[in-house]
Amino acid sequence: MLKRSFTVLMLSAFSLAGSPAARAQPAADFYKGKTVDLYIGYSVGGGYDIYARLLARHIGRHIPGNPTIVPRNMEGAGSLRLANWLHRIAPKDGTAFGTIGRGIAFDPLLGGRKAEFKGTEFAWIGSANDEVSLCAAWGSVGITRFEDLYTREMIVGGTGATADTDFFPKIVNGVLGTKMRVISGYPGGNDITLAMQRGEVQGRCGWSWSSIKTNHASWVKDGTLKLLAQLSLEKHEDLPNVPVIMEKVKNDEQRAILRLVFARQVMGRPFLAPPGVPAERVALLRKAFMDTMKDRAFLAEAEKMNLEITPVSGEKVQQLVDEVYRTPAEVLQKAREAAK
Repeated sequence: MLKRSFTVLMLSAFSLAGSPAARAQPAADFYKGKTVDLYIGYSVGGGYDIYARLLARHIGRHIPGNPTIVPRNMEGAGSLRLANWLHRIAPKDGTAFGTIGRGIAFDPLLGGRKAEFKGTEFAWIGSANDEVSLCAAWGSVGITRFEDLYTREMIVGGTGATADTDFFPKIVNGVLGTKMRVISGYPGGNDITLAMQRGEVQGRCGWSWSSIKTNHASWVKDGTLKLLAQLSLEKHEDLPNVPVIMEKVKNDEQRAILRLVFARQVMGRPFLAPPGVPAERVALLRKAFMDTMKDRAFLAEAEKMNLEITPVSGEKVQQLVDEVYRTPAEVLQKAREAAK
């Protein structure tokens, strides 16, 4: 009898633990005493790393329960390694999120065979800025304007086949006929910068203006770095004399392909959570992100570091990703062909 009562008690306990009421721990209580890992898809010192570590220092104050936020680098394949890990392996309870290259979400659309996800499957938390990237040449190379790329080869560094640093020069070559050659495999943007200084590569095409402005503004001023073109749909207010890539198109087909590719710039420094995170925790993280973007201490530190903060909400990033995934098949096919 005693044995039977114990069995019934244990079965009741398991039933209660598996009930919806037990699983539905209030989101506001979930993070109390927790550690949340913020994964960074690039090596230490580059733009994505700098933005992520800044966020990690402040966002915990805006998440109910004030969890400890721990930044962790997981570089590889231009952050595709992290994107796959977040999709397949990362905890799905809201204790892990990350930042990846702004174009990685669209890799499956553009022929990336190693992507194990669809960008629409992630929960997008927000973006720290609406980005403009550039094609830039090392000053001593002698390439001083975009038109030089039609007749002269420029060797550029890349972080992985699907990263902006690799994909952007290939798509510009394929659509506009420029002559950039990509040397890929660098762990992060900082490593490409060092490679330019060592003479291993001559430039970089897919370099965020926010990163250049933060780390190398003096190079632009003294001519160490030549800015050739803005890779975006519109000009940045800081760069009125640097042509935007859309000014170089010659027909509607070119315009459609480049618009598809550079729409991602709106989500310049994106943060995302794995699929399957409970909706109420996603909502908390999204709100905490946007609250952090308005936090005085956060903004003061960003200003001291010369970082651009032009936030885009998680909802808007999610909408953008959904819209890009509805791009007509014929435009996608032409973009794939241009990037070969």
